[in-house]
Amino acid sequence: MKDTWFRLAAAIGVALALHACADAHQDCIQDKDRDLQVRACTDIIRGDANAAWAYHNRANAYEAKGDYDRAIADYTEALRVSGGSLVQAYGARGFVYGEKRDYDRAIADLTKAIEFNPQNDSAYFFRGFAYSFKDDLDRAIADFTKVIEINPRHARAYYNRGNAYAQKDDHNRAIADFTRVIELRPKFADAYNNRGVAYMKKGDYDRAIAEQTKALEINSATPEAYSYYFNRASAYLKAGKATQGLSDAERALQLSPNSAFALNARGQILEALGRRQDAIADFRKALAIDPNIEDSRDGLRRLGATP
Repeated sequence: MKDTWFRLAAAIGVALALHACADAHQDCIQDKDRDLQVRACTDIIRGDANAAWAYHNRANAYEAKGDYDRAIADYTEALRVSGGSLVQAYGARGFVYGEKRDYDRAIADLTKAIEFNPQNDSAYFFRGFAYSFKDDLDRAIADFTKVIEINPRHARAYYNRGNAYAQKDDHNRAIADFTRVIELRPKFADAYNNRGVAYMKKGDYDRAIAEQTKALEINSATPEAYSYYFNRASAYLKAGKATQGLSDAERALQLSPNSAFALNARGQILEALGRRQDAIADFRKALAIDPNIEDSRDGLRRLGATP
């Protein structure tokens, strides 16, 4: 009888231990509660220092919490203990390096991820992002193009390639890409906004105004709407419609009161409306915020005023 009780107690202990292990495993792989995920993965690592998957999942939790240094350390450890076989850690660590604006390391890791999986559209996408931030626009375009080859419905790839084309002043290609974004995501306000800017650069001010108006129909209340009002104000000014532009410039400043660019735009509009002193005041305010805005200096010179 005594042996039976010992065997039963041992069996119950094993069952409870297995249940606890199962719970820890489940908590480590879930992504709803990141603090719980960190604790569970840490418990697993304490019991098995070679649990590469637990390091990887804890890194995911740290990344989601914005703790990028710990995330990088855990992705690095996952790669070390797995002998480099946990290849998804390269892409994940590359993404985090990008978040830290360490674009060279991001590119190196994402390139490694692509070597392991040439169909990894996420790795191409984020490497394209990194190249964009380094102003290596041709490589960025090549990577976004590769993403589109793998996934022709990747709206963000079209959007970012359009932005890269716009930076290269290739406005026709930029417009084509933004148009494709809108086909895929008709409520993507930024795509209308950026297509409007491209039309404005081409001198098609009426189309630019129409695009910004569409962006504002989709989103006029959030901080992002600042750029839509600002760009439409600029288009109105260039189209010779300064009065309409003034209300947009003022709305942009309500959303972003310390925007030197919006102050400069309003100054130019006020100048066009013959309101000399108000224009001078705006140009001076713009320069007080950003002394490098040459348009404001030029405006003061035109009006015979000093900074």
